Amino acid sequence: MNIVKIAGKNNKHKVLVYALSTCAWCKMTKQFLKDNSVEYEYVDVDLCNEEDKEKIKKEILNRGGYLSYPTIIIDDKILITGFRKDKLKETLGI
Repeated sequence: MNIVKIAGKNNKHKVLVYALSTCAWCKMTKQFLKDNSVEYEYVDVDLCNEEDKEKIKKEILNRGGYLSYPTIIIDDKILITGFRKDKLKETLGI
């Protein structure tokens, strides 16, 4: 699985974004995190192999999410589906 790490000054939380490479909402989420200097990692799910896609699918479903992108997992506890600035701001304290 190709996990890309984006450095940022705000590294208080572990942020993982499951995204699609062609998804506008996913790009907006990444840009929002970047604009707020949040350190995060992302995976473009559509570019993964079938085995990794299945692992990601199971992880999202096991956390109570549904298969929609972007899916953001914060500190291995909080799952946010979609580009939700309000929830990201609240959870990340930005």
